[in-house]
Amino acid sequence: MVYYLVKIVSHFVCILPRALRRNLGMVVGRLCWPLVSKKRRKMAIDNISRSLGIAEEQAETIAKSSGIRLGPMFMEVLHMPRLSKDNINKYVTLRGSEHLAAALAMGRGAVLATAHSGNWELLGAALAMHGFPLVAVVQRQTNAAMDTFINEYRTKAGMHVTYKQGVREMVKLMGLGKIIGLLMDQDNHSDGVFVEFFGRMASTPQGAAALARLNNAPIVPAFITENPDGTHTAILHPPVLVTKTADRAEDIRSTTQHLTRIIEQHIRQHPQEWFWLHNRWKTAPPDLKK
Repeated sequence: MVYYLVKIVSHFVCILPRALRRNLGMVVGRLCWPLVSKKRRKMAIDNISRSLGIAEEQAETIAKSSGIRLGPMFMEVLHMPRLSKDNINKYVTLRGSEHLAAALAMGRGAVLATAHSGNWELLGAALAMHGFPLVAVVQRQTNAAMDTFINEYRTKAGMHVTYKQGVREMVKLMGLGKIIGLLMDQDNHSDGVFVEFFGRMASTPQGAAALARLNNAPIVPAFITENPDGTHTAILHPPVLVTKTADRAEDIRSTTQHLTRIIEQHIRQHPQEWFWLHNRWKTAPPDLKK
């Protein structure tokens, strides 16, 4: 029932003009913002203030913008069936696509390291529609209907979808020259490697560095940001290569730290577009635990 309801809403969103879609998304975002718990809002404000070194009032403005923007983002996801290879450039401009092409030319597959900043779903769709063989590594949604819905749209955009648990499949696909897309900016509990992020140690997914090291593959950091006119720019960075030594753990840690610095730099440039409502520093380093 939920699946069909969302599909119906998506159908109507697809026929709306861009400006109306965005305005409707902003309304949805503003209506949902007060529903976010006070505890989570305070957590976001505190983290923004501490990370960026700004006053609480300014941090609150960024936190609110970060939350509200999820409304327009959801509308863009619902509109994804209207995107195609023929019109994608009207919505997303690629900057630095030569870096991803160069990474693939090495012949070992590639890892795309990105973050929950901007419309990351649109980033994946745009790359796939530009002919890049992208594999979206996703977290299974709690709601099965929504899981089916979003994966259907990802597949229609040209992405191959696999779940985080499918490590063997990722390795196999990299061997076939595919790009493994990984989000690496959320707390990874006891499974993460601790690196510095905005001056604090944070448990960070090590999958990007571990996969790249295993296949001797390049890692391309990539992000997407919204332009003032409502279009988007995808920003792809030069490939990062993992230095392979006898110390595997240190190779992974140092590469993860390097990638995390690139993510931090992007967030500093576009703080209102990152998902601050996630408790990024939830897991304390072992030496700080009581």
